[in-house]
Amino acid sequence: MGARFISDRRQIRPQQGHVAKGAGALALALFCVLAIALAQRNGLFDMLNVGAMEMMGRMRDSAVGMSVTGIMQMASAVGGTAGRFALLVFCIIGLWRRARGRAFWLLWVVLGGTLLNLALKQGFAAPRPDLLPHLDNVDSYSFPSGHAAGNMIFFGALAMLAGQRSAYVGAGLAIALIGISRVWLGVHWPSDVLAGWIEGLGWLALCGVWLPARRGLGDGAGEAVIGGHAIGGDEAMDPEAVERGRGGD
Repeated sequence: MGARFISDRRQIRPQQGHVAKGAGALALALFCVLAIALAQRNGLFDMLNVGAMEMMGRMRDSAVGMSVTGIMQMASAVGGTAGRFALLVFCIIGLWRRARGRAFWLLWVVLGGTLLNLALKQGFAAPRPDLLPHLDNVDSYSFPSGHAAGNMIFFGALAMLAGQRSAYVGAGLAIALIGISRVWLGVHWPSDVLAGWIEGLGWLALCGVWLPARRGLGDGAGEAVIGGHAIGGDEAMDPEAVERGRGGD
């Protein structure tokens, strides 16, 4: 039993360090969001925001603009709260039978990130841009972008669960398209989207500390320790196997 206790104790110490790093990453992300908000209010992002939105306004009025607008509206709808939560329910149903711990992790990551964004929106209370006609019905505050933050969290979490390069590439493309669509539709400044992406990354950095193990490890390191598997490079010893070994001497 002593070997198991030592293995468990050695496992707890790096976990505490990971929590501190995750919390630090979230704190840094929120500091960057605050810095962007202050810079935006003082006009430091005007050149970027106005220039990008005016360029998209000209593109909207071009020959292919109507077709692109249709794509952007579809991407924005999929990445909206209703579309995102519909995808979330679908993913949780798919994970529930074979990886219930991963389903719970995905659920609280997305719900917690949504609440965080709502709190930030209320705190900053930034109005929507009015430079271009809005091509989407919005009645909430603008900063930071809920689409940008929410889809960074949702698709980023899915990529973390998959743990494959192709999943990260696909998630990155979806996140970028949905974020750009909000500027194209005239309902967000680029700096709103940038702040949302940073917020989402910070939240993922914190939540990644509790990312369940893959490859059937029972969604927790404790089962791997009891079963005698390697944890973080250390070999955990099964007490029953030790007792059997003693009996054979």
